Amino acid sequence: QVQLVESGGGSVQAGGSLRLSCAASGYTFSRGCMGWFRQAPGKEREGVAYVDYRGVYRTAYADSVKGRFTISQDNAKNTVYLQMNSLKPEDTAMYYCAGAADCPYYRWWDAPTSYQYWGQGTQVTVSS
Repeated sequence: QVQLVESGGGSVQAGGSLRLSCAASGYTFSRGCMGWFRQAPGKEREGVAYVDYRGVYRTAYADSVKGRFTISQDNAKNTVYLQMNSLKPEDTAMYYCAGAADCPYYRWWDAPTSYQYWGQGTQVTVSS
């Protein structure tokens, strides 16, 4: 049974930082790819960041978070992280990590349908 458990969310003022963690169990972390998504009330789930570490290490980010967010993973701990700096009120959302049975084509990294495994989410609230 696959379990993805996010942690690290919270409330922070604009300009602050948070680091989200996603611990995976029952999931072959060595599959080599993980994603972070977010969903604000009334909005669709959107891809935030992606890491592919199967061979050539590659990352991808939504334009809205480039230069502010960094995705990384620790294979030994079966954990993927999302470091979020310079947070803005528009970053407020529920954040989810996602795993795929088969890593998506790179251009589809931000499609929720590319992922089969999801965590329960962790809330991030940024106040102005």
